[in-house]
Amino acid sequence: MWKRLKPDLKLRLTLRVGAISTLCFAAISAYFLIEADRSVHTRIDAIAGLAARTLELQQNKIQWVNHPRSEFPDLDGVAASVMTPGLCLAFRASSGESVQRFCGGASGVTGHPPQAFVALYRTLFDLGREATHPVTARGTTIGEAAVWIDPAVQTAEAWHDAGRLIAALAIALPLLCMLVYAALARALRPTTIIREGLARIADDDLTTRLPSFELAELTAIGDVFNHLAARLSSALAERSELTRRLIVVQDEERRHLARELHDEFGQSLAAVRALAASARQTAAEECPALLPECDGIARTATDMMETLRGALFRLRPPDVDELGLVASLEGLVAGWNGRSRCQPRFDCRFDGAFESLPAAVGAGLYRIVQEALTNAAKHADARRVTLALTEHDGRTITLCIADDGRSAETAITSGMGLLGMRERVAALGGQLSFETGADRGATLHVVIPVPVHPVVMEHAA
Repeated sequence: MWKRLKPDLKLRLTLRVGAISTLCFAAISAYFLIEADRSVHTRIDAIAGLAARTLELQQNKIQWVNHPRSEFPDLDGVAASVMTPGLCLAFRASSGESVQRFCGGASGVTGHPPQAFVALYRTLFDLGREATHPVTARGTTIGEAAVWIDPAVQTAEAWHDAGRLIAALAIALPLLCMLVYAALARALRPTTIIREGLARIADDDLTTRLPSFELAELTAIGDVFNHLAARLSSALAERSELTRRLIVVQDEERRHLARELHDEFGQSLAAVRALAASARQTAAEECPALLPECDGIARTATDMMETLRGALFRLRPPDVDELGLVASLEGLVAGWNGRSRCQPRFDCRFDGAFESLPAAVGAGLYRIVQEALTNAAKHADARRVTLALTEHDGRTITLCIADDGRSAETAITSGMGLLGMRERVAALGGQLSFETGADRGATLHVVIPVPVHPVVMEHAA
């Protein structure tokens, strides 16, 4: 399944700034269009008032000089002073008939506005609305002066003004978005450092610290990050120390249990075998029918002794510090091959010098191999298990145990084997990874650093 890509913060903020800027330009354009329409209506209303007063003066003059043949109405003077493209000026008599009318020519604006703008503009504004003023003479209304603007001319001029704003938007908006994106990229550059720091923390590099940033918010994030990293490092160090002590206690308890089993249970089994031998000798002389029961007791005691030896070997392994890690592991592998009769087959390979390893490292590696081989043999049903131990320039040791068994989920979820291995690896300051194949097989990979100074593992009091 494809993971949907998400836009980064810079792109998202830039798009929001662009959207807000577009809305602002649209609001400004609407404001100018509204103001232009209001200005047109104010102007034509003033022209209608001027025309009405002019006609009233003409009518009063005619009556004052008693010259009825004087021309009325005469709007030439008014038209000459106020006429603009698309402006219409008329006088209507009381009957509604237009006695005189003047209309300006077409607008000097070239081109036709888009039909969408025409429809929107005519929906929003009352185009072609007339401004009228009554014309009176001696208290009687004799007509009215009417002024209006041709809707086509008004729409063309509005588109001309709005078109300039749209052109400015088309130029300014991309430039603004580029500048905002560049500014955000510069301001958010520290987030890359924060992300890299988090990635290093996820890779267990707890020494990572963030520098101080220019922005107060990012500086606060950096301070919290550094504090958490320090707390996490301290907590993991304390956990590692606790794990180390628990392992020491666990090993000491195993040694104590091994001694108790050897001294108490082992001696009891030896006594049972001796008594069985004595009883067999007596039965052979006095009651031969009891010989099979005596032999059964002896065999059961012998089997229990073998089981006890195996348990003691697991509880108290050979002294790795005395025998050496390689010899101890070879003996462990040989024991598994002997007990399993090479089903599965255990192989081992060693590359490097392991004689000078600290005792704690050697004992820890032995326990890890012991647990891993047990998991592979008992839970994975493997047919072949290979062990490879490699030393790298005296600095690190790599342990790789691979098997061809079934899916390792059983080995992972059964018991505390993998958890115990992780704790031992963590106590040694190493790293453990567990990989499973698609169908069969699993690989345990462990990397242990070799300390410059030997690690001292205290024994519990």
